[in-house]
Amino acid sequence: MRVCPGFPQRSRHLNGEKTVQIFFFTGEMRPLDEKSDVSELSKVHPCFSSEAHGRAGRIHLPVSPLCNIQCRFCRRSFNKSENRPGVTSGILSPEEAVETLGKALSLCPEITVAGIAGPGDPLASDHALRTFELIGEEYPDIIKCLSTNGLLLPDKAERIVGIGIKTVTVTVNAVQPDILAELCTHVRINNRRLHGLEAAKHLIEAQLAGIGDITNLGAIVKVNTVLVPGINSRHISEISQKAAAAGASMINIIPLIPQYELSTYSSPSCDDIAQARDDAEDFLPVFRHCRQCRADAAGIPGVSEFRHILYGDAQLAFSHG
Repeated sequence: MRVCPGFPQRSRHLNGEKTVQIFFFTGEMRPLDEKSDVSELSKVHPCFSSEAHGRAGRIHLPVSPLCNIQCRFCRRSFNKSENRPGVTSGILSPEEAVETLGKALSLCPEITVAGIAGPGDPLASDHALRTFELIGEEYPDIIKCLSTNGLLLPDKAERIVGIGIKTVTVTVNAVQPDILAELCTHVRINNRRLHGLEAAKHLIEAQLAGIGDITNLGAIVKVNTVLVPGINSRHISEISQKAAAAGASMINIIPLIPQYELSTYSSPSCDDIAQARDDAEDFLPVFRHCRQCRADAAGIPGVSEFRHILYGDAQLAFSHG
């Protein structure tokens, strides 16, 4: 048995025998298992806790080839150089993702979280949830984390929690349709494409209802909000207020990366970000350590990254449906 400070319990099967690695976050032994209160998960999740950031590792598994909305600042890409969301070296199948997780754990035993954050939306196809099912069978003590735009969250909340996903990030960029319509051009739902205010209204309603549904089922929700100066920068307080009322536990303010249809916009300044965080913090705790990771990131955020070792041969395929 190996004991290391800073990380949760994890068990593995080697040569048919189960070995247990026990980690703890503070001075006392606090093994984390499926019966632990979900609030304990935030203490060992580097994307949900400042305490765990820089100490616990995570891997993003790029298994989601489809997206069901189009944001004006979102440009999906396959490459090995850019460090931003929506970028990956390629797409893995669910089976390849589980194999990759095993390789990652051998390289970085500090990994506590397997997350899926793209490059498309994890709920727009079945690939992500199938991947999490397989991870649950092979690595039952790994924390499973899902990031979504929330369009299908109400429909899939029960399955998400049933699989054992206890941390969910929902990107909410506005809670007023006229503001969101400036950021999102269309959504696709039930083989229909909605545009403008109709699309924005449908997405907002789904996001807030989905946050309520999944938190009522016991998951922890973090809201991500992309800060776009001149569009939603004076709207952050209301986003935080409504997200809190829906059941979210924290919020993360992400600065705009100018690209695609918003390539002529400026990134928010440090003062802009500080003001937005202050506005948000009136209603929710603010996560302040986000590094805007790739969809295939792997390692300890801010300390080590080794995705280039894992994703050399993934197949390229992506669609907005």
